[in-house]
Amino acid sequence: MKALLLKYWDRVRSSFWFVPAAMALAATALALGAVALDESTTEDWLIGLGWSYGGGAEGASLLLGTVAGSMIAIAGTVFSMTLVVLSLASSQLGPRLLRNFMRDTINQVVLGTFVATFVYCLLVLRTIRRADETAFVPHLAVGIGVLLAMVSMGVLIYFIHHVSVSIQADEVVARVGTEIDEGIDHLFPGPLGRPAPESSSATPEAGLPQDFDHQARAVGSAVDGYLQLIDADALMTLACEEDLQLRLERRPGHYLVWGRAMVMVWPGDRVNDALAEKVRTAFVVGNQRTSTQDVEFSFLQLVEIAVRALSPGINDPFTAIACVDRLGSALCRLAQRDLPSPHRLDAQGRLRLVAPGPDFPGILDAAFNQIRQNSRANPAVCIRMLEAIAQVASHVRNPEDMARLQRHADMIVSGAREGVLEANDRLDVEASYGEASNACRRA
Repeated sequence: MKALLLKYWDRVRSSFWFVPAAMALAATALALGAVALDESTTEDWLIGLGWSYGGGAEGASLLLGTVAGSMIAIAGTVFSMTLVVLSLASSQLGPRLLRNFMRDTINQVVLGTFVATFVYCLLVLRTIRRADETAFVPHLAVGIGVLLAMVSMGVLIYFIHHVSVSIQADEVVARVGTEIDEGIDHLFPGPLGRPAPESSSATPEAGLPQDFDHQARAVGSAVDGYLQLIDADALMTLACEEDLQLRLERRPGHYLVWGRAMVMVWPGDRVNDALAEKVRTAFVVGNQRTSTQDVEFSFLQLVEIAVRALSPGINDPFTAIACVDRLGSALCRLAQRDLPSPHRLDAQGRLRLVAPGPDFPGILDAAFNQIRQNSRANPAVCIRMLEAIAQVASHVRNPEDMARLQRHADMIVSGAREGVLEANDRLDVEASYGEASNACRRA
């Protein structure tokens, strides 16, 4: 249930309907409250406020009608501008970046402001009565409508500025880099149960029964798609209640094929359809990868921007270099973190769950492989990648991670020797390679 709630919350954050709908409901409540206050308060007191409307019913109707018509027209214009921005971002930066633009709260609030003002004016307009014997003009409500119209104009001006800034490549790269930093900060949640001692966390199989592979039964996926979320708390609770031991075979970001094992359950003779269904409810599968529990996906977003920038059709090495800078910064942050043990114990100290997660070498490969493969003939990008490796090396503490860094430096200079035509450019790449190798050895 928790995983499903997280999935739906992520969908809501990435939608254009939730915030405008919530603001429209708030505008409805404001309209009803303002009209009710007008009906229960004397006109002289309301007009005496100074900023409330002081005219007659005809003028109030014309004013609110003008504001309502303008707001719905501007809302359509804002929506059209947003679609243009999404189309441009998809073609220039990559379709997987659309979620970042759709999750932009400012865009949602701007659209909601115009919709809410329209709804407010429409509801207040219907309460105005022109007949002499039953004439009613909601002076306070009309004044609030004028105030909302002025606020909407300010929001429109800010929206134009925000769109012109948010579509810039460096700004997009910076936002994705911030998302990576946030993902790394949340990569190590509170322990699920009690972590196993470090000595037993070297391999996922340590601590499992010797007959685990023979006696465990696989619980497969019921659908095809990307694994987006895992409710590890629910798996721990289920394992303790049913006296089971679980080993996750897939992690967030992996693609699941129908029937393929997601988790191995021991002892296998306790697995029935009801238990398998309980296990499946802890896994959320969708049509696309998300960054909620998949920090590697955020790295791949920067990689996608860099690879597109290096394509012959775009040929924008400056954007690729900006991506490399952000990737290097994120890898420095990641290198300083201790990866958690995959083993989770219950209160009695018994192993209940083995949940292998992403490791530094895997994320390093995801960050550099495709950029390296597409930048063999671009010395500027090769040099910046080698400089990033030298920076990351100063933060790496694990010899295996350092060896993987050196391996990437070797592949970068090897590709540059074959792809860079100018001899002096190759010398520059060799010089950066020497500095990166020295940094790896000194660390």
